[in-house]
Amino acid sequence: MYAVIMAGGSGTRFWPLSRETMPKQLLKIGSEQTMLQQTAQRIMPLVPHERILIVTHGGLLRDISAQLESSFGGSWSNSIIVEPEAKNTAPALGLAALHISRIDPNAIMVVLAADHFIRKSDLFLDAIKLAASAAKKDYLVTLGIKPGRPETGYGYIRSGAPIDLAGTKGVFKVSAFVEKPDIATATKYIAGGDYFWNSGMFVWKVGTFLREIERLQPELHSGLQKIRNSIGSGNEADVAQTVFSTLKPVSIDYAVMEKTDRAAVIPVDIGWSDVGSWTALDEVTDKDAAGNIIAGNVIDLGSRDSVIYADQRLVATIGLHDAIVVDTPDATLVCSKDRAQDVKKVVDELKKRKSEEHLTHRTVYRPWGNYTVLEEGERYKIKRIVVNPGAKLSHQLHHHRSEHWVVVTGTARVSNGDKEYDVHSNESTYIPISTKHRLENRGRIPLQIIEVQNGEYLGEDDIVRFDDDYKRHDTVKRSPLPEIPK
Repeated sequence: MYAVIMAGGSGTRFWPLSRETMPKQLLKIGSEQTMLQQTAQRIMPLVPHERILIVTHGGLLRDISAQLESSFGGSWSNSIIVEPEAKNTAPALGLAALHISRIDPNAIMVVLAADHFIRKSDLFLDAIKLAASAAKKDYLVTLGIKPGRPETGYGYIRSGAPIDLAGTKGVFKVSAFVEKPDIATATKYIAGGDYFWNSGMFVWKVGTFLREIERLQPELHSGLQKIRNSIGSGNEADVAQTVFSTLKPVSIDYAVMEKTDRAAVIPVDIGWSDVGSWTALDEVTDKDAAGNIIAGNVIDLGSRDSVIYADQRLVATIGLHDAIVVDTPDATLVCSKDRAQDVKKVVDELKKRKSEEHLTHRTVYRPWGNYTVLEEGERYKIKRIVVNPGAKLSHQLHHHRSEHWVVVTGTARVSNGDKEYDVHSNESTYIPISTKHRLENRGRIPLQIIEVQNGEYLGEDDIVRFDDDYKRHDTVKRSPLPEIPK
C-alpha cells in the first residue's frame, strides 16, 4: 500500500493566515502539528514513511520537506512528486500513479488531501483497510462522509447496490455523483439516507486506475506515457513540462470517477472536515462557554459564537455575534460568519491589484531561518534577518540593489566579493550592487541582523545563486518524479 497526499492547494479561504507561499496545509489548525503533518501521521499505522508520497508544486517543495523532516526525521526529498504545472487533480494523480506503477504495478494507492481534519483516526484506518479489499477486486473506491447537516458547499455521492466482498459489508456501487446542491435539495438528500458528502479520498489498485485513464482520458494517458518514456534520459523535467502545458485542467471526479463503471463508495462517520473556511473551526477547535474560538493577544467583552485571532497586535472586541476577526501583521479580516466563503473573493481582488498580501506574510521562513519586512518605500526596504546556528544563505548577488547589514545579536561570517571576515554585534558592513556575497552563522545562538536595501528594484526575484546548501537554484529543473528506491 502507498499513500499519495495531495498538498498543492492554496487555501485561499483561510486568508489572511494562509498565503500562497504558506497555504492551509502548512498551518497548525486544531492541533500542535500542521495539517500536512497530521495527515502523514494519520496514515502511518498502515503505510510506512518510505511509501508515503507528497504531490505538490515547486514553490512548496522546500517547506514541505522541512516540515516532514522536522516532525518524522529522515530525508523526504525522494518522497515528493512535483507537478510541472497545476492542472487539477487528474493529471497530478496520474503522475503519482505512474511513479508507483514503476515500483509495483499491483500496489494499492491511497489518495488523501493534506488539509483535511479527521477526529476518529481508528475508524478512518478501518475504512481504508476495507477500501483496500475492494480495490484488490479492481474497484475505484471513495470514502463518502455521512452528512450531519444539509450542506451546500460539498458535492454528494449517491450509493447504489451493495458489493459482496466474500461476506464483507459496507461497500456499495456508486449510483451517481452530484454537484453542490441548493439548501432544499441538500435537505432532501439528508432525509433519503443514501447520499454522502464527497470527501475527495480514494483507494484503488494503481494498475486499475491507469487502465481507466487510458480508456476514459486517452490524451492524459498519452502524456503520461511520454513522461514514462523520458525517464532516464536526463530530459524528464522538460518533457513533463511540455506535456503538462498541453493538458486541460480536469478533476479526478470528472475525468474518471463519474465515468467509470468500477466506482464504489464506503459510507463513513470519521469526524471529517475539509476545514474549508474560517467557520469550519467550529468543528475542529474547542470553544469557550460563549461559543467563541479565541486565540492570541485578544481582549473580548461579551462576544458570542465568534472567531477572534490576533497574531501580534492587541485586538479588542466587544459584543460581536457570529463574527470572524483575524489580525496578522500586514492584513486584517473582519466579516460575518455567513460570508466566510467570500474570503476567496478578497484574495482574487488582491491578485488583480498585484498586492503581495495574498502571496506572503511579512515574516517569511527559509531553510536557513527567516526574515521579516519591517518597512519599505520608494528605493528602500528594511528587513530583520534571523539565521539559525550552523546555517548560511546562498552565495549570491543582486543586479539592482545594494545592502547594509547591522548585526544585532551573534556573529556574522560575511563573504563580500573576494574578502571573508566576521561582523560582531553592533558592527556593520556594506554589500555593493552586483557583488557576490554570503551570510553565515557559525555560532551557537541565532544570528540577527538588520538589513537595509537600496536600489531601483527590490523584488525577491532579483537574486542570482552560485552555491546553495538547499539547492534552490536546481528546483526549476528538478525531475517531477523522485528516484525509485533501491
